[in-house]
Amino acid sequence: MSLTTLLTYALPHRLLSSMARNLAYSENPRVSRWLIDTVTRKFGVDLEEALDPDPRSYTSFNRFFTRALKEGARVADPDPRALLMPADGRISQLGTIEGGRIFQAKGQSFTAAELLGDAEDAKVFCDGLFATIYLSPRDYHRVHMPFTGTLRETVHVPGRLFSVGPAAVAKVPRLFARNERLVCHFDTEFGPMVQVMVGALLVSGVETVWGGEEIPAYGDGITRKDYRGQGITLQRFAEMARFNYGSTVVVLLPPGVAELESGLVAEGPVKLGQALARLK
Repeated sequence: MSLTTLLTYALPHRLLSSMARNLAYSENPRVSRWLIDTVTRKFGVDLEEALDPDPRSYTSFNRFFTRALKEGARVADPDPRALLMPADGRISQLGTIEGGRIFQAKGQSFTAAELLGDAEDAKVFCDGLFATIYLSPRDYHRVHMPFTGTLRETVHVPGRLFSVGPAAVAKVPRLFARNERLVCHFDTEFGPMVQVMVGALLVSGVETVWGGEEIPAYGDGITRKDYRGQGITLQRFAEMARFNYGSTVVVLLPPGVAELESGLVAEGPVKLGQALARLK
């Protein structure tokens, strides 16, 4: 295990993330410009795709980081039976939820029940499909809907804030089931679908289009919000939520409804809107 990964066990995760949040939301021009210039240079951010490509127009690092894209910068797969990739990034892993377990990396896995924070919620996804997509700091940080769905419930599961970079994913057991996360349950024409917004070290917030800021506030217990009967339906390819720094989204599908798109492989780059799977 690398020294960096070992240090993540001892670091005060929430304190560091709170500090990062303060910096990200600062409208001090010296702070915001330094952060924007540093990230743009270090990670090779392509601002030509942004709705506003001028880095000096963003009054805080957070506004820059959650920037919108130009119309047409991403397009949805035209097949209406295609479930779409929810974000730009790289495939961390994808495949079958075998016996209720989700593969993380060589020698590492966790259960769907651990990820969702509820064994009963996980039963419907046993032997279904999963896809874990890692968003790096260079990527577009809004997460969209793979398919049209009506929001049923969210579950805020508090936890650690380990890095979700490849080195940590390979070494930290059950990482995605240990980090703080927001589990979003949707009902669709093919049955239930879940998107899990997984927090990470220095990720200072998750926001949804229906509720605004969901993480923080940090908590010590699981918080469930019931949205049944409120008619919150999000269309395929519509924005669902956003991260305030690079992290991971996990998609879960029930068994027998879809097949993963051929050619998708672990560590392969992906773009929002391309096909993730197709309904049978």
